[in-house]
Amino acid sequence: MRLAFIVGSPVRYITRVTPSGNACILAIDLGTSAVKLAAVDLRGHILGGTVEPLDLKLLPEGGAEQDPEAWWAAIVRAARRLLDSGAVAARDIIALNTSAQWSGTVAVDERGSPLTPALIWMDSRGRAQVRRRAGGFPSIEGYALHRLLTWVRISGGAPTLSGKDPIGHILYLQEALPDVYRATYKFLEPKDWLNHRLSGRFVSSHDTITLHWVTDNRDLARVAYDDRLLRLAGLPREKLPDLVPAASVLGPLTPEAARALGLGEAVQVISGAPDILAAAVGSGAVRDHEPHLCVGTSSWIGCHVPYKKTDVVHQMGSLPAALPGRYLLTNEQESAGICLTTLKDRVLFGPECTLPEAERFPLLEREAGQVAAGSDRLLFLPWLNGERSPVDDPTLRGGFVNQSLSTTRGHLVRAVMEGVANNTRWLFGHVEKFTGRRLDSLRIIGGGARSRLWCQIQADVLDRRIEQVDEPVLANARGAAFQAAVALGRLSVEEIPALAPIRETFEPNPRTRALYDELFGEFLHFHTHNKALFARLNRPRSA
Repeated sequence: MRLAFIVGSPVRYITRVTPSGNACILAIDLGTSAVKLAAVDLRGHILGGTVEPLDLKLLPEGGAEQDPEAWWAAIVRAARRLLDSGAVAARDIIALNTSAQWSGTVAVDERGSPLTPALIWMDSRGRAQVRRRAGGFPSIEGYALHRLLTWVRISGGAPTLSGKDPIGHILYLQEALPDVYRATYKFLEPKDWLNHRLSGRFVSSHDTITLHWVTDNRDLARVAYDDRLLRLAGLPREKLPDLVPAASVLGPLTPEAARALGLGEAVQVISGAPDILAAAVGSGAVRDHEPHLCVGTSSWIGCHVPYKKTDVVHQMGSLPAALPGRYLLTNEQESAGICLTTLKDRVLFGPECTLPEAERFPLLEREAGQVAAGSDRLLFLPWLNGERSPVDDPTLRGGFVNQSLSTTRGHLVRAVMEGVANNTRWLFGHVEKFTGRRLDSLRIIGGGARSRLWCQIQADVLDRRIEQVDEPVLANARGAAFQAAVALGRLSVEEIPALAPIRETFEPNPRTRALYDELFGEFLHFHTHNKALFARLNRPRSA
């Protein structure tokens, strides 16, 4: 049965007519703009779900914060609503698993209470501190050569110089908020903070801790903190959580969490995974060298690979995956779906707009669909918050190029879709070089994958077959459920591909090939010849 999205205020929820009566996983997907909950049975069927919006606070000098207690309150509301909907009974839920935004930091005391708002993956206030830690002579791409080689050899990567990794957050807190730093018992990733609320344990998993860049990842059976990397990063071991393997059972819900959520105390808490890693599992692309493309708030291309490898220049590496004993090629483009929502909410529709929210994007998509491929050569640069991959440059910014008096709203929307796709193509070329092979198709997931037009644009710009996964916006939740089922011994990894069905396949249109090749060349040309301009305009004020 197809799930129905029902729009209400302030949440959206999905539900089946009747609950399944089967054992299921309650999957939590903590994103940046919303938290989603879904009840998923052990074969990957979404029984029902809810969505709660979240606030994001953007601050000067690159600050980006959220309130962890607001995350928890949203999860509690969503869980209660899901149970009240009748989509699933509390007695059918056997485990709970979380996928969450990655590369965030929650400083907590010994009770697990936050001492300050969470610094999330967009927060770049620690860039100066990271650059001091990573820099030196001789230098390569801003890193001291000996430090870079040590990081890459042991961990598989190195801290981003943008300061957006947890190492940047922690070093920033140490310098800017020393009282908070001294009072901190543990620095936790968002997922790990939620797991503490659920299980009472201060732990992280081998996959999640990676972006602290202080673990030895050369042997996936023995991932551990490394003293050399801790000294390089300037991070104290005692302020970091203990580690467990990916897909571990942490234990039952605490009585307090069970009461808050309306669940039994026997429900097991699984270690969970970062959103990128959970999405890879939920996409069904779990065989080696099978790529998936996620178009959400941000975007990435990932695939499991049988080796540890790093491309420092393009901010890509194979890191411990959400599946035990596996590596996943990871990377991230800063802005994808957020480019479209920013255009919609801040430019095309103001607060005085009377058109219902649910009708706005369908209207824009129809208008964009009436514009010819290439948007009459209107280019959009999607770097609204800088870029991580395939270049690490926090000073880049976005905008429209080559706009004319004949440009319409439809042109603007289509150009944004094509601009994000051009950035994906830029990254995709380096992904294929990384894997050493041509990748003929990509499974697509995320909120952007709900748009048939955007799926076709991705196929045309990349010149690759795009396979739209069923219920693509819930891939993280499905991946969390699959990971939980694997942890509980109720599912094998080999069964997963068949349990993530393809809704529709989009083949590239050969008639647009020459046009999109030309525009992609201009896209790269604009970056090459204007990155210095962006650096001058957007350099930190203290620089």
